[in-house]
Amino acid sequence: MVVLILWLGTRRMKVIPGRGQSLVEMGLGFVRTNIAHDLLGRKDGDRFLPILTTIFFMVLFMNVTGIIPFLNMPGTAIIAVPLTLALVSYVTFIYAGIKKSPKNFFKNALFPSGVPWPVYIIVTPIELISTFIIRPVTLTLRLLMNLVVGHMILVLCFAATQFFFFTAGGGWAALGIGTLAFGGAFTLFEILVTVLQAYVFTVLTAVYIQLAVAEEH
Repeated sequence: MVVLILWLGTRRMKVIPGRGQSLVEMGLGFVRTNIAHDLLGRKDGDRFLPILTTIFFMVLFMNVTGIIPFLNMPGTAIIAVPLTLALVSYVTFIYAGIKKSPKNFFKNALFPSGVPWPVYIIVTPIELISTFIIRPVTLTLRLLMNLVVGHMILVLCFAATQFFFFTAGGGWAALGIGTLAFGGAFTLFEILVTVLQAYVFTVLTAVYIQLAVAEEH
């Protein structure tokens, strides 16, 4: 669906865009300007724009499935999806660092300059864990848990609504109205979470790339 939407929006580009082209250009421009160029600069931003755009739209549309009626299951609430994306991000920033400084990337990452050599006994393991282990783990869990929690809350709200309306009946229906209203309100909140998590995941990927290609590396 993502490929279809982007293809339909860009197959007949016009100087004065229609609605479809405008929406697609707005989304692509947002990733390019507010994430890629802001964090990586124009040169590196354009270089890594395809992977950042892919990650943003994939996370966004996988999140959106969580608020589709009768589906209500975000693809990113299944651990294989955020884990795969985190591994892509992980490989990308390591590739960027090695490409920028083939001989010194790992050295500078694990042995930062300006640190007295005895302190490396403490600093190096910390850098190893934080840079090469914690990053993919936190990327995976942050996205996964936010969407799992939202999914569970919606399930509880609408399951309670069904129970109060169709099983308990009678005066319990009044509680069903309350759970239905809360479920509707939280669905709107989930729209915000959907966009925010796609933005956060893409920004963190760009930040990791930026750190990998920094001059000291």
